[in-house]
Amino acid sequence: MNQPASNAATAEAAQYLSVNLGNEEYGVDILAVREIRGWTAVTRIPQAPPYVLGVLNLRGAIVPVLDLRLRFGLAREEYTATTVCVIVMVAGRQFGVVVDAVSDVVEVAPDGVRPVPDMGTTVDTEYLKGLTSVGERMVLLLDVDRLLQPQDAQMLDAALAAQETKAVA
Repeated sequence: MNQPASNAATAEAAQYLSVNLGNEEYGVDILAVREIRGWTAVTRIPQAPPYVLGVLNLRGAIVPVLDLRLRFGLAREEYTATTVCVIVMVAGRQFGVVVDAVSDVVEVAPDGVRPVPDMGTTVDTEYLKGLTSVGERMVLLLDVDRLLQPQDAQMLDAALAAQETKAVA
């Protein structure tokens, strides 16, 4: 009888890909993650916000790439061998987020998620849906739906359309 209850609790737990930015650890909902790629140069989009590095061609799909450090207002760092681009899917749209490193996958029970305090983090809390403890580590759980704002997506679409028009002309 105890086994079904245990399975139900496991089914409710969410998994997060643990990524690093500087000295902080963040969790990205594993259901949103499509792939993890080593860092490669992207094509810059004119007039894009500074945190939008550009776009990459992912098997025929044009994918905008954001530097998560810049999105969060952190200092830009040189990309290293551990720098990766995590491709995520949000509202039917793929985009990449550049992070310093990927750690592991952590399982978080619903009752293990705590509200984000108003202070104590360098990240604007609008991008966070909570925080959790994993052993001795604190992991900030990202709300990936908020990383690419609708106005950002519209701006990128317009910039890409303008670039395609120039390429055809």
